[in-house]
This record gives sequence, C-alpha cells and structure tokens, in this order.
Amino acid sequence: MQKPKKYPHSFSANNSPQLNVDEDELNLAQVGAALRRRMLLIAGVTATVASVAVVKAQTEPPIYQGSFQILTKPITGEGKVIANIPQAINSQEGISPPESTKEMETTVTVLQSPRVLNPVVEKLQSKYPDLSYKEIIKNLNIQIQQNNILEVQYIHPNQQQVKEVSQLLSQAYLNYSLAEIQSDVEQAIKFVNQQRQPLEARVKFWQNKLRDLRADNNLIDPDQKAQQLSTQIASLRQEQLDNRVQLEQMVSKYQDLQRELAQSSGERAANSVLSENTRYQKILDQIQQADVEITKQSAIMTEGNPMLITLKQKKANLLPLLSQEVVRVQKDFQSRIRDLSARDQSLENKIQGLNQEVRNLANTSRNYNNVQRELQIATDALSQFTAKQQALQIEKSQKQQPWLLLDPKLALVNEPEAVSSGAIRNLLVGGVLGLLLGSGAALIVDKLSNIFYTSKELKDATRVPLLGIVPLSKELQQAEGKQRVETGKHNSFFDVFRSLYTNIMLLGSDTSIRSLVISSPGQGDGKSTVAIQLAQAAAAMGQRVLLVDANLRVPSLHRQVGLMNIQGLTDVISQDLDWNHVIERSPYEENLFVMTAGPIPPDSVRLLASRKMQDLMAILEKTFDLVIYDTPPLLGFADAYLLAANTNGIVMVAGLGQLKRTELRQTLEEIQISGTPMLGMIANKSKEALPASYNYYQQYYKQSMQVELAAEDTTNHTSQTSILSSPWRKLTGR
Repeated sequence: MQKPKKYPHSFSANNSPQLNVDEDELNLAQVGAALRRRMLLIAGVTATVASVAVVKAQTEPPIYQGSFQILTKPITGEGKVIANIPQAINSQEGISPPESTKEMETTVTVLQSPRVLNPVVEKLQSKYPDLSYKEIIKNLNIQIQQNNILEVQYIHPNQQQVKEVSQLLSQAYLNYSLAEIQSDVEQAIKFVNQQRQPLEARVKFWQNKLRDLRADNNLIDPDQKAQQLSTQIASLRQEQLDNRVQLEQMVSKYQDLQRELAQSSGERAANSVLSENTRYQKILDQIQQADVEITKQSAIMTEGNPMLITLKQKKANLLPLLSQEVVRVQKDFQSRIRDLSARDQSLENKIQGLNQEVRNLANTSRNYNNVQRELQIATDALSQFTAKQQALQIEKSQKQQPWLLLDPKLALVNEPEAVSSGAIRNLLVGGVLGLLLGSGAALIVDKLSNIFYTSKELKDATRVPLLGIVPLSKELQQAEGKQRVETGKHNSFFDVFRSLYTNIMLLGSDTSIRSLVISSPGQGDGKSTVAIQLAQAAAAMGQRVLLVDANLRVPSLHRQVGLMNIQGLTDVISQDLDWNHVIERSPYEENLFVMTAGPIPPDSVRLLASRKMQDLMAILEKTFDLVIYDTPPLLGFADAYLLAANTNGIVMVAGLGQLKRTELRQTLEEIQISGTPMLGMIANKSKEALPASYNYYQQYYKQSMQVELAAEDTTNHTSQTSILSSPWRKLTGR
C-alpha cells in the first residue's frame, strides 16, 4: 500500500487544522457586511416601527406646553456685596464658593422640591382635585441655558391647566428668589459679625508678636540693621587688609635682617636694613674710623705705643655696643611682628562676630517679615469685613428684585402651544428607532445563521492555508448539475484557476504534487466545478492532467463536461477493465483527460479501499503529471479520506454564503482524527470586490463568447449537439 505523501505546508494529525478560538468575534467589517446582507430585514423593521410611531402620533390627544425664562444671577446690591466677600477669607474658614454649574444644578433641584411647588399645588387643588406634587413634577422640565438663564417648561393635555400652572410657577419662583436673597443677606451679616472678633484677635496677636520681636532683637527695622552691619564689616575688612600689608612688610624686613647678620661684616655694611638704623650706623662709623686710625698709627708706631693701644681699646669697646644694637633691632622687629599679628587676629574675630550677627539677623528678618505679612493680611481682612458689614446693613433696608422674567408677557398672557401632534417628528424618531432595532435584529439573525460569507472570515476562522478565492459566477451557478460546464482558454475564471494551481504547486517545494483530492464539507459548495476548472488550468500550463470522477455515490462530473457515463472507474476496479479504455481526451485542451465514475457500485467505500484502487492510483500518478480526484463530501462519508491517504492531500472547497461554521468545525475534526494530509482550502462563490483587471477580462470574455456562439449557431443551425456526438475522444482511439 502506498504511503501518503507529506509536505512542509500540508496539515496532518500532528499539525491539525482547527478553528481559531476567537472565530465568533465580530469586527467592523463583518458588521457592515452583515448589515448589507440583511438590508431587507432592516428596511422592514424600520418601516414597521416608523408606521407604528406615525399612527400613535395621529391617534393620541394633543399635549400643550407652557414655558418661560428666568434670569437667576442676582443683579442687586445685595448680590454684589455677597459675591465680593473675599475667597481667601472663605477658604481660611473652610467655606468654598460653589462652581457656577453646580450652583445652577442645585437651584434647579430646589425649584423642583416640595418646598417651592406645594404652595402652587394648594392653590390649584380646589379647581383640579387630581393635581398633586407628583403630577406637576412629572410634567415639569427645567433646563439650564447660557448666562445663568433657566427655561421652565410645563406640559399637560389640559390647555387651561398648563396656562394657570405656568403663571403660578413663575410667581412662586420669583417669591422664592426674594426670600432666598433676604436669607442670603441675613446669613452674610451673621457671617461677617462672626468673623470680626476672630479677625480683631488675630490683628492684636500679630501686633504683639511684632513688638516682642523688636524688643528681643533690639531693632526697629531689620533692613536698616543689616545695612549698618554691612558697613562695619566692610570697614574692618579694609583695616585688616592694611594691617596685613604692614605685617608682610615687617616680616620681609626681619627676614632680610637675618640674612644680613649671616653675612660678613663687609657685606653687612652695604645692606639696607641695618643701614636704615641711625644708631647702628653711628656705632659702625665710629668703629670704621677707629680702624682707619689704627691702620695709620700702626704704620708709624710700634705695637706698644699707648696711642695705638688706646685706639684698639676704643674699637674693642664699640664692638659690643654694635652687637647690642643688632640684638635690639632684632627684638624690635619681633615685637612689631607680634603686635601686627595680634591685631590681624583681633580684626578677624570682630569680622566673624559681625558675620554671625548678619546670619542671625537673616532669621530674625525672615520672622519679622512673616509677622508683618500676617499682620497686614489680618488688618486688610478686618478692614474688608468692616466695609462689608456696613454695606450689608445698608442693603438690608434697600431690597431690589432678585430674579427677572425675561419676557413676563409670555408666561402670563400667551396661550400654551400643542407640541405632540406632529407626525413628522414621530416619523423621524420611529425611523431612527426602527433603524437601530432592524440593525440589531439583522446582526442577531446573521450571527445565528453561523455561515461564512467572506474569504477573510474563512481565513480568520482556521489555520488552514487559503489557496485561492473563486468569485461567484452566474454562468457556473446555472451550469452546476446540468449537462456541461464550458471549458477552454476563454473562460473568465481562467486566470483565477491558474493562480490557484500555482499556489498548490508551490506547496510542494521539495517534491512536486502529483495527485490530490478535491472535496468539500457538504453538497453545493461547487467542488466539481472547481475540480474541472483547476484541471483545465493545469493542462493549459503544459501539464498532463487526469480528472477522475471518484464520486461513486452520485456521479455528476460527466454531465458537467459533456460525457456519457457508460464505463468508468467502477469498471476498471470491479471488472479489471484496462483504464486506457475509459479515459477520454478533452477537445479543448490536448493535455486534459477525464475518467468518469461509471455505474454506481453497491458499496463504493469497499471499492475505493481495495488494493486494486491503490494500485490504479499509483499507475495513474506515474502516467500523468497531475491526477485530480473529485469525491463525495467530506462530512459523513469516508470516500475522500480513503483516496487522500494515497495522494498528496485534500484541497477542500468552501462555498461562501452556504458553509456553516459548525460544518467546517466538524469536518476539520474528522480530518484531524483520520490523520489525512490537507493541502489547503479554496473559498468558492465569493461576492467580494475583484480587481479591475478581472472586470476587463470578464467583458472581453463575454464578447469572445458571443462571437463564438454566433459562429456555432450558423454552422449547426439544422441540428443539435447530443451527448452521443460529443467531441471528446477515447484515449485508445487515437
């Protein structure tokens, strides 16, 4: 038995074709397509709902409406005074003025409350006993307009009641506004009086705080004190700079003195440090004079001469004095250096002390400014509250109209208008509602139908490769199940099936695909038509193609290609008939051959599962470049699975607009269980938009076919083509 061939792109038991988990989800494109498919249902529901709305509008009694507008923003002096209470003070006391929108919403709630409406009900109950608060609130509508304007509307079937209720409502709202503004003024006065004492205490507290701060730090103005300290620091810095210059000069001279003392007496005399000392210079001059005299006398006197001895003694007496003077000069330099260093340190200490005072003054100044600012805030607040208190006391005795009717005559004189007798409005509302209901019903019906309508739905629902999309053709639809399907290079589907054949061949990148099974989940998916067109396209591309009708249960391929089903596959298997005797060549394509099914056997499964069938399939695969088997549906029949086991795999045809998701799921499960290799799927009968090139080819094909049909009618006007005169030729009769 021949083993099934596996390819990298085919699906087997280990790589099973399954529906995706999110197959039941809808996207916008699917919703739009569903609405277009159910357009009649949507139109019917819309028309029904709109008609009911119009009939209801015409049969209902008219409803009357009265309305008036009120300006609610206070324009009185009281309102201005209350509004001008500082927000900062309110926020300090935990009082936050409401926002405008929230305030208006609160006002509307109050105007609809029993507190305001019960007096209106009491005035009208004697005339309208059934009137109640619930009745009024049900028919009352208050809308917030721009610029603090409220529009009040009241509707009721009783025209007179609408008029009277509108008048009383307008008066009740004006009375409410007057009472409310009086209450606001009294509350404002009470609030101001309550706030004065805490503010006075606050002012006194910060005044005492400022006084204590000045006393503790011995200052009147921190800025003035800071300026004085800065001036003192600058003066000390300059004095310290001058002192350090003197100190550096003195140290330099002392160092020069030390170097001079280390020199010889001859070199020392030329040094400027000791030469500046008058006393030292005087003693040095005396010593030098003594040396001169000694030199002179030594030349003329002997060593024992008293005069020479006296001169030497004089010199000897001057030398200690010179040494003492040098020591005194050294001590003088050292003393002056010590004094200058001590003065520098003293100046540095004073500067550091003043800097510390400046730093302390910064904190003091910050506290001083904070206290002064708080005192200013408290003083200003107290002044404002004092002014507000005086203004409110004046306004308490000078009340003005708080709320205003924008058009008093409208609410008091004009008759209420009928608002519910218009059929056009109800028609529009009913139309919109019907459109929504119809769309919802259409989506529900489309969802319940559970059918694939587009190739994208099919592709998204399964991991099986989509090999091609075959557009819906009226000609092929009408030809299915009838005598023949026209084949030839002028077929408008020719390029579609060429592309399909190419995609199938590309699946076998390592080993070419030599045989395959064409089947579908159920009846009517167009698998036989697809098999014929695919075989013709492959033959036109130079392949020797054999199309086998393996549907031994209900053979139909012979009718679609215009052949008689006298002998076929059944005879080859059951009667050992030579397969060459039952194969016929297509008159339209030299490379296309067809083997019909033959007589219907009692047990087609047993026939297809026989060893003879397996051997025949092996021979046919070696003889032809491509063998295509047209089989019964996959769902519920084992025929296709038996044949696919000895081919490269199954190509499943899915009829769009017909195939249900449950059928596809069940079919894929059976394929998975059987372990049958699956090459891919073909989306048939697609109604999706096709490229412009296809439309052009469609027109060209129709024109060509009209010319050919006219020529054929002229040649054969006296006879009809019958099945017996079929142009198909036996393979053995060549």
